Amino acid sequence: NNMSDTVKLQACDMGDDDFIEVPQDVAMQSETIKNMWEDVGGGSTEMTIPLHNVTQETLTKVIEYCTYHAENPTATTDDDKDSDEISPWDKEYTSVDQNTLFELILAANYLDIKPLLDLTCKTVANMIKGKTPEEIRQMFNIKNDFTPEEEEKIRRENEWIEERG
Repeated sequence: NNMSDTVKLQACDMGDDDFIEVPQDVAMQSETIKNMWEDVGGGSTEMTIPLHNVTQETLTKVIEYCTYHAENPTATTDDDKDSDEISPWDKEYTSVDQNTLFELILAANYLDIKPLLDLTCKTVANMIKGKTPEEIRQMFNIKNDFTPEEEEKIRRENEWIEERG
């Protein structure tokens, strides 16, 4: 097994000599990692790629996703993008606490892993579907900083949205 089949990744909270070694086909699902890897001449195995915005815990979770999808490639058509269908594995994968889910969204965005970003955003969209603004605020701990007057105005301006449902 030749060494250049793997990529060494270093999360922001890992020591200098610490890294996670990941199969190349797993790591390359991240456009960010792929670009960094190509920038350093791709395959110079002694290079560890530092990921400044991702903690080890989140990185491990992201690698789990990329590993599964490298081993179980799903033919995603353009139709899937708009669909709310989430595969059983993906559904299980995103059944995490909110904090973890948001960390995954940030990591998927930073690492530029489009399918993971789509999945995590779709998960949040499904969480808030059919909920009132108040329920959504409670769910995500968002402070309401509108006065009742402002809120009424917004409601009036957006009445047309409600009518479609």
